[in-house]
Amino acid sequence: MTQEVIENIVIVGSGPAGCTAALYAARAQLNPMLLEGITPGGQLTITTDVENYPGFSEGIMGPKMMEIFKEQAQRFGARFVQGTVTNIDFNERPFVIQVDEEMNYKSKVIIVASGATAKLLGLPSETALMGRGVSACATCDGFFFKDKELIVVGGGDTAMEEALYLTKFASHVYVVHRRKELRASKIMQRRAEDHPKISFIFDTVVSKINGESEGFVTGVQLANVETQSTYEKQIDGVFIAIGHKPNTELFEGKLAMHDNGYIATSDGTQTSIPGVFACGDVQDWVYRQAVTAAGTGCMAAIDAERYLVENA
Repeated sequence: MTQEVIENIVIVGSGPAGCTAALYAARAQLNPMLLEGITPGGQLTITTDVENYPGFSEGIMGPKMMEIFKEQAQRFGARFVQGTVTNIDFNERPFVIQVDEEMNYKSKVIIVASGATAKLLGLPSETALMGRGVSACATCDGFFFKDKELIVVGGGDTAMEEALYLTKFASHVYVVHRRKELRASKIMQRRAEDHPKISFIFDTVVSKINGESEGFVTGVQLANVETQSTYEKQIDGVFIAIGHKPNTELFEGKLAMHDNGYIATSDGTQTSIPGVFACGDVQDWVYRQAVTAAGTGCMAAIDAERYLVENA
């Protein structure tokens, strides 16, 4: 008779938070399992140069960084499993985790590190033209826009990063922002403002993306939020960089959350259910940095280890 396997720790998500939790849990001899999710490596796999993570004085590409994170955790015995969590039963002890609606795992502890995803504008034309001139990832698609004129929508650090990266390919990049001032950090603002290929269109939103009949982006309709006036602008591509939303749909009604949808934690990384911990962008909407995500991943693994010792 096959004995049922009960994991010590199952980690949901494979970004900096999840990989760091896996590293610390593995070094603590807890033999953690990490479920990689729909985007193995998380948001950093669609990020260009990472210049602000300690230890990489010359910077490093996001995908390469996550490859290193994964290899380091695996070196100490962390197991990475492909698959997306489709349900978790928190009423059972041990917890039951369903993956891809067909495979079930049981675990004494769960660490939620499912991260966040990019927000979109919500335009019908945006959906119809996604991948046909509309993108939320400059790293993925910038190469296809050599010598083209592009729009980046947004005013934060992500928008500045996208715009600066796209200047490697585009003839010109217009940053469209609905407010009078950017929200980006001063250093990122300065870099974008000083770049000869970047211009700014303030107090404006993209109200429509043109090109559905042609099957690719041909331009946009821009609307001034102050005057309500609209005008057409020919453009070859639209990149959306307006923020993120936490990947918490799976936990709605199960774990306590803040009004903005991020998982609530206390006493470190403890969620509203004992034995369930959360780390990274799924519970942090303030800092949202790779280094802070990794830090909370470390915290979650230590919290989980202590929980297991106290509840052995």
